[in-house]
Amino acid sequence: MWHALMWGGVSGSAVLIGALAALFLPIQKRIIGYIMAFGTGVLIGAASYELLGESVKNGGFLATGAGFLTGAFVFTLLDMIISQKGAKKRKRSHAQTSDQGSGLAIFIGTVMDAIPESIMIGASLLAGQGVSLLLVIAIFMSNVPEGLSSTTGLLKGGYTKKKIFVLWLTVLVISALSAWGGYFFLDSASDAVMAAIAAFAGGGIIAMVGSTMMPEAFEEGGPVVGFMAALGLFVSLLLNEL
Repeated sequence: MWHALMWGGVSGSAVLIGALAALFLPIQKRIIGYIMAFGTGVLIGAASYELLGESVKNGGFLATGAGFLTGAFVFTLLDMIISQKGAKKRKRSHAQTSDQGSGLAIFIGTVMDAIPESIMIGASLLAGQGVSLLLVIAIFMSNVPEGLSSTTGLLKGGYTKKKIFVLWLTVLVISALSAWGGYFFLDSASDAVMAAIAAFAGGGIIAMVGSTMMPEAFEEGGPVVGFMAALGLFVSLLLNEL
């Protein structure tokens, strides 16, 4: 149980690290684009190998397919709602709007990204073979640029550094609790239920990658991000084989 809290906190801490970097370090947007592209590749690999592949093997195609498509649909629907409220560019390090409402939407969007990812980190411990490092690394790599870009938006929205720190510390706590919840509440779940939930998270991750990370990584990093994404996918394949 405590391991689930710890690993969920580790993945959630990336947002806080990104926020601190945005507050105190001058980071070129091109570098952020490279990091985001690399994280995109790792996330695609994690969703494919750790979530979908294992779900089909353990719970069958029907449960996996239903969970995957539902996850993608639900994330897209929620993303459309919060995008209209000002969080459309929450993973972007520039061009953020400057109102309090958009800052709150950015925070809600970040939490929306974090919860399903963290639940699966906790659930990965149920196999008794330790946490899925591939999932942790993938989520960590995607959360760093989100912390960077979201903090920029919050600063433009008039949030103080102290308030921003409290918001991202809250995300860290939510991530840790979500991982704990994934470990605690899914302990006695059937293979089909586990497959559907894992695939649901995978669908949400793929929808998030396609709608926010990939286009914004290219905008900030240029054509090189294609290679960075491929490198990230290669790393996820390597980690999956270890």
